[in-house]
Amino acid sequence: MLQSFKVKNHATFDPIGVEVNNLKKVNFFYGANGTGKTTMTNFLTHPDSVEFGDCEISWRGNQPLKILTYNKKFRKDNFDSGKIDGVFTLGNATKEDLEHIEQMKSERDVIIKNGSNKNDTVKKQEEAKTKLDNEFTDYCWSHIYKKYEADFKEAFKGFIGSKVKFKDKIIGEFKTSKKDLLDLDTLKIKAKTLFGEIPPPLNEIINVDSKLIIEIENNGIWEKRVIGKSDVDIAKLIQRLNINDWVNEGKDYIEEGSDICPFCQKNTVDAKFRKQLEEYFDESFVADTKLIEELSKKYIDHCDLILVGLQLIESNESLNKRSKLNINSFSTYLKALAERLQSNKELLNSKSKEPSRIINLLSSEEFISEIKKIIQECNKQIKEYNNVIYNFASERAKLIAGVWSYIINENKIDIEKYIKNSTGLQKGIDSLNNETQKLRGEYTKLDNKIKEANKNVTSVQPSVDAINDTLLAYGFDNFKIVPYTEEKNKYQIQRNDGTLVKETLSEGEITFITFLYFLERAKGDIKEESVMDDRVLVIDDPISSLDGTILFVVSSLIKEQIKRVKENTSIIKQILIFTHNVYFFKEVSYVDRSYKNSGYLHYWIIRKKNNVSSIKCYEDRNPIKGSYELLWHELKNREGLSDVTTQNTMRKILEIYFKTMGGYKDEDLINSFESVGEKEICRSLLCWANEGSHCIIDDFFVEHPEQMTDKYFDVFQNIFKNMEHSSHYEMMMASDKQKPIEELVASETAVN
Repeated sequence: MLQSFKVKNHATFDPIGVEVNNLKKVNFFYGANGTGKTTMTNFLTHPDSVEFGDCEISWRGNQPLKILTYNKKFRKDNFDSGKIDGVFTLGNATKEDLEHIEQMKSERDVIIKNGSNKNDTVKKQEEAKTKLDNEFTDYCWSHIYKKYEADFKEAFKGFIGSKVKFKDKIIGEFKTSKKDLLDLDTLKIKAKTLFGEIPPPLNEIINVDSKLIIEIENNGIWEKRVIGKSDVDIAKLIQRLNINDWVNEGKDYIEEGSDICPFCQKNTVDAKFRKQLEEYFDESFVADTKLIEELSKKYIDHCDLILVGLQLIESNESLNKRSKLNINSFSTYLKALAERLQSNKELLNSKSKEPSRIINLLSSEEFISEIKKIIQECNKQIKEYNNVIYNFASERAKLIAGVWSYIINENKIDIEKYIKNSTGLQKGIDSLNNETQKLRGEYTKLDNKIKEANKNVTSVQPSVDAINDTLLAYGFDNFKIVPYTEEKNKYQIQRNDGTLVKETLSEGEITFITFLYFLERAKGDIKEESVMDDRVLVIDDPISSLDGTILFVVSSLIKEQIKRVKENTSIIKQILIFTHNVYFFKEVSYVDRSYKNSGYLHYWIIRKKNNVSSIKCYEDRNPIKGSYELLWHELKNREGLSDVTTQNTMRKILEIYFKTMGGYKDEDLINSFESVGEKEICRSLLCWANEGSHCIIDDFFVEHPEQMTDKYFDVFQNIFKNMEHSSHYEMMMASDKQKPIEELVASETAVN
């Protein structure tokens, strides 16, 4: 059966449209002409048409049924050509034949039900999988991408256009990733280099050459007391007075050829004294002092060279943003080295002045060794960095793979859980789809058997006989349906004298016979194999141009089909009836209490306001009790009505209530007013109402002021008051709620 349908973006249906849902077995739709009924029926008949591209239709259990529609197009398609397709029905089929067909149909229904149940289960499984996918997709985005976006966004390029693509990449990497894992800090360091423009390579730092300094610091001369020869006469005095360095320094002030002593400034220097000085400061002394001078100079010069080089490194690397040097440790050890070398320089200076002094140079090896280690580590990193630069593309690819491997390993438990649950759901879905596919095969096989069986038991003659019998029964005895001699299983309409009717049938006659033919089509089909196919009937205003008697007949015929639908004794599984005729709606939609309480029907009203259609469902409460009450309903809601409609509505109410039902004349209503002025107003109202409904309206009347309409409305109310029927007026104008039919009948009876 139809579950629901939605019509939008067509004719009087706006982009929002109207949705008709929770359809029952029987559905009654009432709407005035132009409200959109035919648009709805056209869509239901041709739901796949391009013009209804924005409309939607839904079937219970996703099992579409054949829709047979009665409307003007049905009459045009089947009767305008002069020949009619024969309708195959079960004809003279035996009881056993029918039972066999019904048995196969029951088996087919079981297959359909099983398939529908499996489809429902698949839908639930798919919804569960979709929910699981969405939750995991959000997890990947919020807990992985957002967490590592700042550091590794370059690695995610190509997969961040949508959350789903990023999730799919996570699953793909999980299944294929076998890369060695790097720690997060290493990945971040590499990312700073590789996730950007290719930078220039770095130059390695020349390390310290400290060999000479260490050798000089370890030379034994510094701990040797360099003094003169001890077996010279003056040696005892010099050594006893410990003036060795003083005498050594002073002897250089003795001028050649002079006997003046540089110390006492007396003539005490003779050849013997000169000889003793020379013998005291012999070659050994001279060699040692010379060594001290040379080593001291070399040490100081080399220290200065080293310090200048290291300070230059410190200065350059502190400004280099890409530096790999541990600048803090380097500066600390450089400062300590500079202080140590300065102390040694002072000691060397004192040794040079006083060779006899013993000094202990402080070792700089510890600081230099640490500085060397820092530079070596820096150069190691520079080599690695430069290798990355020289192999930028491949290293970048390795880094990206490393990033994915890291985040996969970091979220391994959650990914495995998702894959396990998703795989389980998908296996269930695939298994159900396979079972459904098998059921489709069984359905097709059984359906073909049913079609073949239908061919063996069907005939077109019973439907022809049924139509002709109905025509005779209701007085249409001057024409009938007869075989079309030139083509098999085709029929035509013929007069009793043997002439074809062609276009001589009245509108009422053609409408009636068309509807009878439609009902036969509803019970069979123009194709033999489709006779027993389940179907939905859509009926759009079947009573145009019919008199009251035939209206009753058509209503009875439709209600008979409704009964079969309710009792499930027909291939018709659902009926949708659309009409603008209040009398027909009231007649065809009348059901007894047992039907009403069975929950098999719904009532609908279609309206149009500002050229936009809308619909309202009243469920199993019939919204139209009678045309008289509908007139009052329109009068109560006259804001949207034109003056002409208001006039016509007042006229009908006055005619039905006071004239037809009460037997009053216009003069009776006019004379109910006492004053001449009031009588003239009443007469004016009656004339205005009749003019508005029966006469051509001139321009002055079209522009009838609104306040005049309100004035006449007051007069309309006073007529009921003066005629002592105020209670009826108040009852009918009380509210929009449906009044019991008994109450309406009672009020109408009181008039008589």
